Amino acid sequence: MTALEPRDGADAAHLAPPATDDHSPDPLSDVPLAAVEGVLGRTYRALSIGIVSVVFLIAFEATAVGTAMPVAARELNGIPLYAFAFSAYFTTSLFAMVLSGQWADRRGPLQPLATGITAFGVGLLLSGAATSMWVFIAGRAVQGLGGGLVIVALYVVIGRAYPERIRPAILAAFAASWVIPSVVGPLASGTVTEQLGWRWVFVGIPVLIVIPLALAIPAIRRTASGPADPAAATEPYDRRRIRLALGISAGAGLLQYAGQELNWLALLPAALGVALLVPAVRGLLPAGTVRAARGLPSVVLLRGVAAGSFIAAESFVPLMLVTQRGLSPTMAGLSLAVGGATWALGSFVQSRPRMEPHRERLMVSGMVLVAASIAVAPSVLIEGVPVWTVAVAWAFGCFGMGMVIASTSVLLLKLSAPEEAGSNSAALQISDGLSNVLLLAGGGAAFAAL
Repeated sequence: MTALEPRDGADAAHLAPPATDDHSPDPLSDVPLAAVEGVLGRTYRALSIGIVSVVFLIAFEATAVGTAMPVAARELNGIPLYAFAFSAYFTTSLFAMVLSGQWADRRGPLQPLATGITAFGVGLLLSGAATSMWVFIAGRAVQGLGGGLVIVALYVVIGRAYPERIRPAILAAFAASWVIPSVVGPLASGTVTEQLGWRWVFVGIPVLIVIPLALAIPAIRRTASGPADPAAATEPYDRRRIRLALGISAGAGLLQYAGQELNWLALLPAALGVALLVPAVRGLLPAGTVRAARGLPSVVLLRGVAAGSFIAAESFVPLMLVTQRGLSPTMAGLSLAVGGATWALGSFVQSRPRMEPHRERLMVSGMVLVAASIAVAPSVLIEGVPVWTVAVAWAFGCFGMGMVIASTSVLLLKLSAPEEAGSNSAALQISDGLSNVLLLAGGGAAFAAL
């Protein structure tokens, strides 16, 4: 299933956007404060419950499907193609993120959100009904299109529908919605797979999305539909960005393939992937991202560094616990399970109003915890180091990630004008997703070479 926020204090003054404090109109301007004082106030209740429920079900799908996919691949005689079931999702989602950003900026987030959820459901049904591995992979690709559309559209909804003062709280709710699925999802998926068959894991989820979608759509239509400025002329879609989006998807896919094939022939797709990625990244991410320029570029870069390094490390820690310390897969997974709760706790901490003046320190502290947890993880290779050391380190790392990921999202929306929220949210998600793909591919190649 990822910099620093400008505040009034001197520490963050260099990041403040020129000439304005907040680009987004506050929907509360004509509404009594007592009625809408939080994300569950009367004005926001239906919207908050609806979009958080959508995130909850997507999180459940992300954690549950991973358990069912090995069984599906074996039944469909597709074990050699197993990795493509993952890469198909990630590569198509990168393209969809760019498309969703352009779509949301021009038409509002409602259309890409509804289309994305529909595509996500269709992809699940297609995979669940697959009679061959290639059809299964096609379903995963459609899921990726839907997932990419949804995640960017949700960020635009937050930027338009919620005032700045409560955006950290709704983002904390997003993080919390992953806790139960991360624990229950694999268990529920395993039980359904064993008792009813793996197909039910895929075909059952689309039905559940209907109710939260029905709650969210009317509220989105009232508060966040249409262009950001209805009086302004609607700009045409940027075809260059669409072409670059195709390039970044193809390049990421080629690099993933090359990372799985450790031979001289793999150098060709790797080189082609890099050739496609370099101009695409330069064109799709804010200018100055690579050199960590102040403001939005540093936010986007930090998101990629944090998410990519942490997720890549998380992918290999269970493997080390199983192969080097002899833990069962279940125990290896449980040793990291507490991270879901501490991630949500970190996101909750950053959402507290009294933390707003200290967001820069939250970001720095979070990154220190993330770096420390990654540095401690390899110590499990030393026989004398207790296994619980990794579990404790990972819990602190997840706490840091909860602060960093939510804070980068809050900051991005603060730095974005309403008509740019879609494209900037897409850039944030591309940085997150692409760094995951690149570091996982590099880590996988290094591991296979050992």
